Amino acid sequence: MTRRGTVTGLDIGTTKVCAIVGEVDEDGDVHIIGAGTAPSSGLRRGVVVDLDSTAKAIEQAVDHAERMAGVSVGAAYVAVSGEHIASADSRGVVAVARGDHEIADADVARVIDAARMAALPASDREIIHLLPRDFVVDGQDGVKRPVGMYGTRLEVEAHIVTGVATQLANVAKAVQQAGLDVEEMVLEPLASAEAVLTPAERDLGAVVADMGGGTTSIGVFANGGLCHVAILPVAGGHLTNDIAVGMRTPMSEAEKLKVRWGAASPSAISEGEMIEVFNVGGRAPRVLPRRVLAEFIEPRLDEMFSLVAAQLRRSGYQHRVPAGIVLTGGASLLDGLVEYAEARLGLPARLGSPEHLAGLVEAVRTPAYSTGVGLVLYGARTHGRAGAAHRNGKASLWDRTRAWVRDLLQGA
Repeated sequence: MTRRGTVTGLDIGTTKVCAIVGEVDEDGDVHIIGAGTAPSSGLRRGVVVDLDSTAKAIEQAVDHAERMAGVSVGAAYVAVSGEHIASADSRGVVAVARGDHEIADADVARVIDAARMAALPASDREIIHLLPRDFVVDGQDGVKRPVGMYGTRLEVEAHIVTGVATQLANVAKAVQQAGLDVEEMVLEPLASAEAVLTPAERDLGAVVADMGGGTTSIGVFANGGLCHVAILPVAGGHLTNDIAVGMRTPMSEAEKLKVRWGAASPSAISEGEMIEVFNVGGRAPRVLPRRVLAEFIEPRLDEMFSLVAAQLRRSGYQHRVPAGIVLTGGASLLDGLVEYAEARLGLPARLGSPEHLAGLVEAVRTPAYSTGVGLVLYGARTHGRAGAAHRNGKASLWDRTRAWVRDLLQGA
């Protein structure tokens, strides 16, 4: 393999921080060379609530990944989530500048800037992504690459993702406090989709549900692009808490019960299956039917998938995702969840794990690593494109964010 460079993905979750290091060869193929995780307690529902704790967890995860990869990490693509994330459609229109009406890169840049100006967020929000979906040339829609075509009027249909500026700055500050630069912040379901969605699913229409510890991130894709985003405040940690309270067992034991014996529905469990449940306070453990565990899990899943269904209705794409829903993230490994999702949503469902990788594949081929691997794939795809224009104007956002965080650190 001829080395082109390394790319690092940093998934800062509510329950764990995951760092993935990939090496990109001359053909653009990604070889995973390092992975590291560390327990996380500095976030709540995707939002930083303890900077020092978050920075320490980042340092630990990156250190493990560096040791495995044998390289030093200086910057990372960082996943962002949280209920403060929002998205909306926007449209830009410009006249083609050249006298011969041939569309140039400059025209594309101007029309994207027009879409950005048409959807300027409130002063407390920042644009994370501006994602062009389709261009329209003189009324002809569905154009993917307008450069070189002839026309007098160029339009773009774009999807814009924003977040609260202070929340984004807190994530950036935690990363910098851990000794890293933020290469770019990437929406969590967009990163996960890089790892688990096929091109056919993107084009036909599909939903990615990344079920983490504190939030479930929803991304709706159609015609090859992102169409709707929602961050739900219900996830795997809530299942664990319900088990701990309902079965009167410590949180650590509740997590073990969920992972080893949990199921999406009591009907999926055979009669007579029994499990041992440890009590709080060191009292003698109890032996209970496994179905009891599923009875505490199912109501929370019903709430979660009710919210997913509501977001699909809100997006207007509930009947335009024939490829169905791809479940990923650590909480998606629950026994019987794929069948439960199909029945609850009336859509095809499958479990999504990172695919089409080389290197330390077995170490990361699990839904728990989808976001981290997706960040590396995203970085490999965007890395090296000339100029700031390849990020459709996001460079100015990150210049501002880096400057803001640098000022905060200097004043700390």
